[in-house]
Amino acid sequence: MKSDRLLAILLILQVGRRVRATELAERLEVSPRTIHRDVEALSAAGVPVYTERGRNGGVRLLPGFRTDVSGLTPDEARALFVPATGNVHGALGLSGALGSALRKVLSALPETHRPTAERTSGRVLVDPDRWMSDPRPPAELETLHSAVLDDRGVRIDYRHSGETTIREYTVDPYGLVCKAGVWYLVADHRRSPRLFRADRIARTELTGRPARHRDVSLAEVWETLRRDVQERPELVRVRARMRTHRLDMAGRIIGSRMSVRPEGEHSTGEWTEIELHCPALGAVRQLLQFGADVEVLEPPEARAETARAARELAELYAED
Repeated sequence: MKSDRLLAILLILQVGRRVRATELAERLEVSPRTIHRDVEALSAAGVPVYTERGRNGGVRLLPGFRTDVSGLTPDEARALFVPATGNVHGALGLSGALGSALRKVLSALPETHRPTAERTSGRVLVDPDRWMSDPRPPAELETLHSAVLDDRGVRIDYRHSGETTIREYTVDPYGLVCKAGVWYLVADHRRSPRLFRADRIARTELTGRPARHRDVSLAEVWETLRRDVQERPELVRVRARMRTHRLDMAGRIIGSRMSVRPEGEHSTGEWTEIELHCPALGAVRQLLQFGADVEVLEPPEARAETARAARELAELYAED
């Protein structure tokens, strides 16, 4: 709608002060000619907006002009007030700031939107953490956050999965990503994109120099790294049967790597067939925590690995 677009232009200009018409057109998905017509419409309505031509030109608002119109729709207001648990914002030291910001936004909302926004904040909650995960943020997260905001290179001591030794890396951070409750540092190491789990970073030290980035955004680097993880060589597919009453607990512990096959050959009511996607054959040992409530069926290598792990446990706890 044109009215929504006019308001969007006004709000963008309040933040950006001078924005090229081509940039406005790109952001609002219209032609530059449409933007120029919209600017004329705003000016005719009494908004002090004007266009400057030339190399450093663009669309501007008269300095000091502000509008008290929030421009939020009811759905946008509801979306703002769906709260996440304190772990995400608290990990970055922003819990207090979030509450303060929401109170300010609430006071600026049209009167008709406020009851819905307040009701939403009390009845919908987003908890990004998985069950039984550690609710404490990684120790170095606030330091990493400061380094990212200041655009500084950092030196980290890092422990890779499955290793006990610590390695040192000097990296150029793009930013932080929280995925399913796990924080990651996205950075370049020797001009190549890398992913570091924040809870495996033992120490962070600023290098004293600006971060040297390639000309790409955090979102672009994250997409590359995410795609690399998803397109790794095919996982080991393990078929097993589990006592049905244990499925809920297994789903919470194993997560998306487990799928249930209620119509499977070994699904009988008491037992339900499941399938796991393991990053390596040894990961099948995770099923040992369910004891005799699970049986690995195939492939034979996974069944043999489970039996080998069970024998090792039996020998460990055998009475002298």
